[in-house]
Amino acid sequence: MIVTLIVACEIGFWVLLAGGLSLRYLARKPRAGLAVLLLEPVLELVLLTATAIDLRNGAQADWKHGLAAVYIGYSVGLGHATVKWVDARFAHRFAGGPPPAKPPKYGTARTIHEWKVAGQWVLAAVVAMALLQGAIWYVGDSGDVSSLRTWQTRMLWVVGINVVIALSYTIWPKEKKVT
Repeated sequence: MIVTLIVACEIGFWVLLAGGLSLRYLARKPRAGLAVLLLEPVLELVLLTATAIDLRNGAQADWKHGLAAVYIGYSVGLGHATVKWVDARFAHRFAGGPPPAKPPKYGTARTIHEWKVAGQWVLAAVVAMALLQGAIWYVGDSGDVSSLRTWQTRMLWVVGINVVIALSYTIWPKEKKVT
């Protein structure tokens, strides 16, 4: 049930995003579009509630519950950036907006960009780890929580990889080649 709900939330995210942007740009109803876009966090609340109810009803904590926490963490950490990214492209394609800005390629600007991206991923991982820890405490000694702890370890890897990438741009900034 949880995996089906995660898939439904992902589909719902894109349906709400397409609907909100269509209202904003194609129907020229920006307030209605914003209202639809603001419904997106409700999907994560539904998933969080369903996961908690599933655990409360005695379900064994497994990878599906961990995946739900990671999905919610991703939505919190990178959801806004995803919406902005799609919004810029939608506005350009369907509403005559300017071409979407590309990330900087070189120097300090690129380093700052990489740290911002790393920050988003760190936020996503920290939220996921906090939700996973909450689930571990919720289940308590009554069940096996090893799969939830495995997800926490994976999130530490996500943090580490993103920090290493950003740090590499700090130590070895990409410079424009002079020809």
